[in-house]
Amino acid sequence: MLMSSADRPAKLAYGPNGFRVLSPGHYVTCAVTGEQISLETLRYWSVERQEAYATAEIATKRLLGQV
Repeated sequence: MLMSSADRPAKLAYGPNGFRVLSPGHYVTCAVTGEQISLETLRYWSVERQEAYATAEIATKRLLGQV
């Protein structure tokens, strides 16, 4: 069976003003919670760690070393 890009995670390169798709997919996984984040709703990530975060609160806690 063939998998569509919606069935698998995307691989992204995170930059300071956006991200570049390295491998097509429909979502990325939050580095802290493991939750799937659709590319359409992805707003928070770390350029240094190359990680995505589901919410601003999670991103802030990660930055402060609380998670």
